Amino acid sequence: MRQEKDAPKRSDAQRNRESILEAAVTELTRCADVPLSLIAKKAGVGQATFYRNFPSREALVLEVYRHEMRHVADSAVQLLASLEPDLALREWMDRLAGFAMTKAGLAEAIRQATSAPGSPAKPGNRPVNEAAELLLRAGEEAGTVRPGVSGDDFLLAIAGLWQLDPHGDWQPRAARLLDLVMDGLRAGAPAPRSPGAGERPPSDPPAARAPAPRTARTD
Repeated sequence: MRQEKDAPKRSDAQRNRESILEAAVTELTRCADVPLSLIAKKAGVGQATFYRNFPSREALVLEVYRHEMRHVADSAVQLLASLEPDLALREWMDRLAGFAMTKAGLAEAIRQATSAPGSPAKPGNRPVNEAAELLLRAGEEAGTVRPGVSGDDFLLAIAGLWQLDPHGDWQPRAARLLDLVMDGLRAGAPAPRSPGAGERPPSDPPAARAPAPRTARTD
């Protein structure tokens, strides 16, 4: 009986924690200095419940960062289930760019939480690295991504994303950068990718096209 009574309590506690994280993502993305009381209000929890889950601002900010990183990383598995490996990788790159650009307030909150002396260290990017490894190995196995590229190599190659202005027209520049990286990953792949559904196969360059047959002159 005690286990049955404890189960709803644990479920409620988990829902409260998730509500706090969801509210924190939204509010910290808007403003790095948002009051914690506002996050608790948006989450629909009392101050005691809030601080029971996150005893400090730093604890909340770091958990939000880990939560969002896991969310981006987990999407790699979902994309591989529905797309060819190289297309899944390219789509995932767009999602990573969206995370990097639309979470500007969160990035500032992370900087504030980890920059003071004695502050906790910024969480590593291991989930994203592992997701990149998963996508790269799938593309390598399919023959559509050049072999030997590591997750670390990939993250270094796209590091330019974090130099873009999140408040400007970043989408076209990010798309060009990621297309260049994707072209580099496909270069040297042993097997060209077959066009997917709804895609047109690339046309031959002019020099490779067979000349049109000559029509015999009749005069």
